[in-house]
Amino acid sequence: MSTTVRINDRFYQEAKSQAKAELRSIPNQIEYWARIGKTALENPDMSIETIQKLILARHENSEPFEFINSDAS
Repeated sequence: MSTTVRINDRFYQEAKSQAKAELRSIPNQIEYWARIGKTALENPDMSIETIQKLILARHENSEPFEFINSDAS
C-alpha cells in the first residue's frame, strides 16, 4: 500500500541525500526517520543510538544464534 504525503522541499532533499549515503530509497529513509522518532517519543529514556541499533537489529537478516557448549564431551 502506498500513500501520498506532502513534505517540504528542504526535508525531501535532506532525505534524498541521507538515503543515498545509507543505500535506502527516499521513502524508506523517511520511514526510518519516522520509526526512530516514534520510538523515541514512546521511550524517552532511550538514547537515539540505542533506538537505531534496535531498529537495525530487528530488520537484519542474520543466522539464528546457536549456543555451543565447549565443555560438553
